[in-house]
Amino acid sequence: MTDPQPTIVLVHGAFAESASWNGVIAQLQGHGVAVVAAANPLRSLAGDAAYVRDVIASTGGPVILVGHSYGGMVITEAASRNDAVVALVYVAAFVPDTGQSAFELSASEPGSTLADALDAYPVHSGGDEFVIRQDVFAQQFAADVPSAHATLMAATQRPVTQAALTEGLPTDRPAWRDIPSWHVFGELDRNIPAAVHRAGAARAGARETREITGASHAVSVSQPTAVADTIAAAGRASRAGRAAAVTV
Repeated sequence: MTDPQPTIVLVHGAFAESASWNGVIAQLQGHGVAVVAAANPLRSLAGDAAYVRDVIASTGGPVILVGHSYGGMVITEAASRNDAVVALVYVAAFVPDTGQSAFELSASEPGSTLADALDAYPVHSGGDEFVIRQDVFAQQFAADVPSAHATLMAATQRPVTQAALTEGLPTDRPAWRDIPSWHVFGELDRNIPAAVHRAGAARAGARETREITGASHAVSVSQPTAVADTIAAAGRASRAGRAAAVTV
């Protein structure tokens, strides 16, 4: 029986949406790879992860799970004790341990300017949701993205609730403890400082860490080739590992 090739499931983070993966998707599909870009609800960490687990189950086979920004929180929870997930790829993403929140991690090293770029609005279910002000979105989130595209991203960003950003990772077994991980991020990330990314990759025992000189937080948009290459590296390692398991 032919070993099924993993489906790539992409999970966007806060202030983004599924189309932020378009450049990466085009490269992966050009090589015949199956890809799904999940619509991350951005309402609560536990709820968002439950939704992504449903997306994983719907593929019916092995999955390489990829998260950007807050999406790193979500994939760490969604892949916990989930045998369908064979590799994790963190793209400018948080790498949380049990109980840690996105807010906590973003302040764990100096350098983030996100707080000053946010507006907050009340939501009917209680609490607030956040957006990045459109007048500062480009410099804050996507400084290396062409101006017209950054303006479009600012208008189509999806708000995230305060509850999602302040909820600690629920699982007592973060997925990176059991599943190999790859990490790619920008040197000039203004949302999540590069030092936070480096620490997360070290914590997870990363198989590969790629820091892109001059890149912003929107690395999946500005550097789709580097992101797709990192995902491809995870795919090659996953296939090699499964082949070795079959021959043993």
